[in-house]
Amino acid sequence: MKKTILAVIATVGALGAMSAQAADGVPYAGVGVTATEHRFDIDGPNVTAVGDHKKTEWGGKVFAGYQINPMFAVEGGYTNFGKGEADYKLAGVNGRLKSESESFYLAGKASYPVAEKVNVFGKLGVAHNRNEVTGSALGLSAKDDYSKNSVYAALGTEYAINEKVSLSLEYEHYGKSGNDLGRRKGGVSLGARYSF
Repeated sequence: MKKTILAVIATVGALGAMSAQAADGVPYAGVGVTATEHRFDIDGPNVTAVGDHKKTEWGGKVFAGYQINPMFAVEGGYTNFGKGEADYKLAGVNGRLKSESESFYLAGKASYPVAEKVNVFGKLGVAHNRNEVTGSALGLSAKDDYSKNSVYAALGTEYAINEKVSLSLEYEHYGKSGNDLGRRKGGVSLGARYSF
């Protein structure tokens, strides 16, 4: 995971360095909140879900990129999807599953103006997804880490408050995280961006 974080930082640093060489280009950075569905499909032989095993969880994201021109940009980011949990019974014994998910992504972004301060955009790239699942029962616990690279894609709209600050609303598809316990493939994000 440290190598992935360093790769994102190096990419963002390289994108920022490009601004000194291109008159039209602008680096930017932002933060956001993300809502994703967390689901635990655990019903099976001798296993029964207890209570609600499908919930919407909230997480956060940070991102940075380089606006090559008004229509095209390159962007990288990190998203934490929050924690999900579900109770179950296995042969009459109570247990609990917990998951923590995160993702790093790098994508190209294309924007198109639809009004004076409003753009629609799409992003396409790659995501590295990680999911940590912990199961516990009878005072014992076990933990597994799952990771998977997947296609990253997003569609959204952006509103420019002024020349430097804009707000965005988007649906992001990160792909699978290596198993079916915890967050689903996509989520809705609300973000704020500052252009340097």
